[in-house]
Amino acid sequence: MAKPNPLKHPLLKYFISILLVSLSYILGIYTSSNNSTSPPLQEQKQPLNCHQLNFSLPVLDFESHHTLSLPQEPLRNLQFFNFCPPNFTNYCPCHDPSRETDFTAERFFSRERHCPEPYEKPMCLVPRPAGYKTPFSWPKSRDYAWFKNLPFKELSEVKKTQNWVRLEGDLLVFPGGGTSFRKGVKGYVDEIKRFVPLKSGSIRTVLDVGCGVASFGAHLMDYNILTMSIAPSDKHEAQLQFALERGVPAMLGILSIHRLPFPSRSFDMAHCARCLVPWTKYDGLYLMEIDRVLRPGGYWIFSGPPINWKANYKGSEVGAQELEQEQARLEDLAVRLCWKKVAEKGAIAVWRKPNNHIHCIIKSRIWKSPRFCINSDPDAGWYKKMEPCITPLLNVTDIHDISGGSLEKWSKRLNIAPPRTKSEGISGAAFEGDNQLWKRRVRHYGIILKSLSRGRYRNIMDMNAGIGGFAAALTQYPVWVMNVVPYDAKQNNLSIVYDRGLIGTYMNWCEAFSTHPRTYDLIHAHGVFSMYMDKCSILDILLEMHRILRPEGAVIIRDHVDIIVEVKGIAEKMKWNGRILHSENGAFHPEKILLIDTCC
Repeated sequence: MAKPNPLKHPLLKYFISILLVSLSYILGIYTSSNNSTSPPLQEQKQPLNCHQLNFSLPVLDFESHHTLSLPQEPLRNLQFFNFCPPNFTNYCPCHDPSRETDFTAERFFSRERHCPEPYEKPMCLVPRPAGYKTPFSWPKSRDYAWFKNLPFKELSEVKKTQNWVRLEGDLLVFPGGGTSFRKGVKGYVDEIKRFVPLKSGSIRTVLDVGCGVASFGAHLMDYNILTMSIAPSDKHEAQLQFALERGVPAMLGILSIHRLPFPSRSFDMAHCARCLVPWTKYDGLYLMEIDRVLRPGGYWIFSGPPINWKANYKGSEVGAQELEQEQARLEDLAVRLCWKKVAEKGAIAVWRKPNNHIHCIIKSRIWKSPRFCINSDPDAGWYKKMEPCITPLLNVTDIHDISGGSLEKWSKRLNIAPPRTKSEGISGAAFEGDNQLWKRRVRHYGIILKSLSRGRYRNIMDMNAGIGGFAAALTQYPVWVMNVVPYDAKQNNLSIVYDRGLIGTYMNWCEAFSTHPRTYDLIHAHGVFSMYMDKCSILDILLEMHRILRPEGAVIIRDHVDIIVEVKGIAEKMKWNGRILHSENGAFHPEKILLIDTCC
């Protein structure tokens, strides 16, 4: 019988294992003590006294603790961005007059948006004009502005007799005049009020084409009416900048080749006072675009030649016969669009769009009417070419029905889910949840940005508006919000924004916004940098935000903490001192807020 192997005894195996572990531990301590380059921890000489504790909030540190992959910005060795040369003070990248000669003037195409290529963008900060002062607060800003903020004399001289704007010492004064406002804007609106129910609450959103300095839109605010005023950058320099300096909603825009950047059925009323748009040319294309963005039952108001040509042709540069023919063409086009003429008084005419297209479809079979658009998204409004066709309204079963459903009157419509939420897949509960979410967030903003509740801001931009919850939560303040919906967002909810009685536009944030420098007091960016992280540079977006932000304005950026850290690093090179703060969700939530307050 073989003798048992002593090495296979269980106790011996156990003893050897303990010996090997002990040797490894001793060896590890010896190696660590000899190779470590870190200084030894100092002993705490005194016990910590609880009365000596400092309860001030620590500086939040999020460096190198997160794993989200971010594109690298080529700014590692850059200390600060320099300011652009003085001739960039009023730089509008996509509406640069020096670039107009590169494009055809046919159908005003040269005055549409034409943005520079990425390599053409100046990597500098647009400077403010010499002597710039903080704009007046609303409502004083509606009537006064500092001349040094808008150092342009031409408009006050060319339009002197029409009282658009006057220069009085170091002030610009806006008396409410206009080419068609012979009795001033108040008298003009009083005339319109005879035919259009401005006080009823059924008219909330208005489009003013060729708005001048937006005195019409400014006056309609007395009726709780919010006007999107548009005009091109033309020989009357910076007229839109005058409007925005006054605290009145406005953006650069023109009827040319592409649709206006708004969804269908957006405006309760559209207006043109001697706006010089060739309404009857190009097969009536431009009036069809107004029809697209006008709600069922909406009003179109047109004043100036050729309206009432018999009384007004003597003062016109155009002969009586030509004016008569032009008005006849305009009347005929309106009939073919199925509009009904409500009134004509003096130089003002009012038409109304039908509530549905039941009669219009029948009429189109008899009349030589424009065709209805086929296979065209009626809400597409970003670089989408206009077509000479009528945008069809949604089908209804009864001649008295309102296509797409009726809206509540203002201000009830702000917080009630409009009919279009269903077509966008948003339930009533989700709509109300979004309302409550943004009320909670805005309350938090009021805590971290005290000046929000002190009337320091007037013009506010929401760069990623969703369904307008941020703007809706701000209606308690004397502000207006430009609700921007990125054209390539997963959900196109700009139509819902308008149905709520708010205004906004489509936009691609890889390009510059259609506005002048220094036109917004507060910019809100929720998830914008996450959305564009793989599409364009963070730097390009931040430089654009710097261009349109007023000096002493503020920026609120909400995003994932890794993106916030990256944005803060670039913002510091723009001489923006930002603070990273917890959102209302608390310390353990990955979404953080970067607050930039250039005033303090």
